[in-house]
Amino acid sequence: MNGLMQIFWSYLQTKYLRKFNSRQELEKWQEEQVKKFLHQIIPQSKFYQTYYKGLDIANWRDFPTINKSIMMDNFDDLNTVGISKQQAFDIALQAEKSRYFASTLNGFTIGMSSGTSGNRGLFIVSQQEQQKWAGAILAKGLPTSILQPQKIAFFLRANSNLYQTVKRQHIQFEYFDLFEPVESNLQRLNNYQPSILVAPPSMLRIIAASQENQTLKINPRKIISVAEVLDPIDNQYISQVFGQIIHQFYQCTEGFLGYTCKYGTLHLNEDILVIQKQYIDKDKGKFMPIITDFNRRSQPIIRYCLNDILTEAQQPCLCGSNLTAIASIEGRQDDIFYLPHISQGKLQPIFPDFIRRAIISASSKILEYQVIQVSLNMIEIELKLSGGTNKAEIESSICQKMETLFTSQNCQIPQIVFKNYSPCTKHHQKLRRVRCNLEIN
Repeated sequence: MNGLMQIFWSYLQTKYLRKFNSRQELEKWQEEQVKKFLHQIIPQSKFYQTYYKGLDIANWRDFPTINKSIMMDNFDDLNTVGISKQQAFDIALQAEKSRYFASTLNGFTIGMSSGTSGNRGLFIVSQQEQQKWAGAILAKGLPTSILQPQKIAFFLRANSNLYQTVKRQHIQFEYFDLFEPVESNLQRLNNYQPSILVAPPSMLRIIAASQENQTLKINPRKIISVAEVLDPIDNQYISQVFGQIIHQFYQCTEGFLGYTCKYGTLHLNEDILVIQKQYIDKDKGKFMPIITDFNRRSQPIIRYCLNDILTEAQQPCLCGSNLTAIASIEGRQDDIFYLPHISQGKLQPIFPDFIRRAIISASSKILEYQVIQVSLNMIEIELKLSGGTNKAEIESSICQKMETLFTSQNCQIPQIVFKNYSPCTKHHQKLRRVRCNLEIN
């Protein structure tokens, strides 16, 4: 099957053919796909042969997990195509330095992700894997049929052959490098006039501000947020400026994990991979995803524990999908705040989503913010407020909201220090509105 046909077949499967009448039917299909995949792939990977030695594939859901550290430490033996970590790093670093991302190694695309936590990760993708991914992306991302023309504008820190795979005939694809000056990117965007705009929320805010003051005049049919957590305060602003739902692609080095349906609900892509839930607070529906991707053969992702916190939606989505609905992506486990318990001598976790809600519920005059835990007894809050606002009044309201939150969690009340908001001037760096700078063992 040639490349174009593989993309089209993946598109058809994802959009029309792979439908499930019940959750049970979906899970039965997943079970069949994973068992078939493991029988084929484990003998091809030295790492997994050893890691899963003596285990019964029927019990794969209970196999030992891996994470980024394990994957990178065993990169040479984990991948099935004979590429060493040093070879992969060399080509990925050269691409980062030259800003030329079209190079391949033995026909495989190599990419590098810094990740929100700053730990470098590598990925290997074959041409066939790229084509399957492109078909799935187009099926879930295009606002119309694949046969209708589209102009996609894609802002990201690094380009890749993976992204260029979606560029086919009447589907135009234009990459905008976040390392380039904002002004030149905005001018190019104005000239390009995209029908689909894809960018991190921090860049979407800049684009929305330019659209609002009319230095930019574009009319995209669909806007997709990627790479960073889409904070409610950013979502509301961007959505208001463009008058439409802001969609999300939950995509990382480990796979294409989720997408937003037409009702604005994020769903996990359980029709192309398996995501198990490692609960960190089951009552609140908060979990970390454990990924098994039965389409990744070059660099198998099996029972991979991702350090993200997701929150399940409490109600089924109106779209009727059997794919898990997600209320929010909170960020990384590293960004949970920890405060001393009032009496038990332990540290009490405070989830990032709780912090966000306390801030944005304090006042509608808050335009941007960042909350940073700098020590066990101090939190810094940076604020950007709308003009003519009583700053002291809003700071007082935030303190009340935060103290109510901390009291409800039986925590000691930390000192709260307010500062003026200082936006990051390096637009290739990921925006984290809630960040913990502590090292908790």
